[in-house]
Amino acid sequence: MPGPPPPPPPPTGALRSSVPVPEIDRDAMPVAFHFRVGISGFRNTADSSFQEVSGIEQKMSVQEVKEGGENRFQHRLPNGMQQQNLTLKRGVADKDSPLAKWCKTVLEGGMTVPISPRSVTVSLLDASRNPVRTWVFHNAYPLRWSMDPLNSTKNDVAIEAIELAYLYAERML
Repeated sequence: MPGPPPPPPPPTGALRSSVPVPEIDRDAMPVAFHFRVGISGFRNTADSSFQEVSGIEQKMSVQEVKEGGENRFQHRLPNGMQQQNLTLKRGVADKDSPLAKWCKTVLEGGMTVPISPRSVTVSLLDASRNPVRTWVFHNAYPLRWSMDPLNSTKNDVAIEAIELAYLYAERML
């Protein structure tokens, strides 16, 4: 007795769709690791090299108001903008770094030296190093300087973090 017959071939075009699938241009999608940071007054390229930038966020705060006699909902009225602090992380800088000196003056000056705020520009870049999106943080000044933990069992680069407050942010592109 012969074995079972082979399965029939799949119908022609069974896996094809009549809707064309657009090609995805991977070069058009910006990548999070390709960015540039500039701080007004600092021309040193070492002071614009950062491992990570975080805190790019704006949020509208609201005030909730109950209307007398209407219990089904509350009015939510715009109340102003809120921003996160901007955090810049990098390998520990040289002691002659203008950025490190600025942070030291502001944070260790005991409020006896006037704070000189600066503009900070963060640009997300495309493959050709052209800005895809740019944010400018106006009147920024250091709030905190910290070090990642020092650990004798790891072979990592020592990382410092600089947290900046700013007056307002502007998205340019």
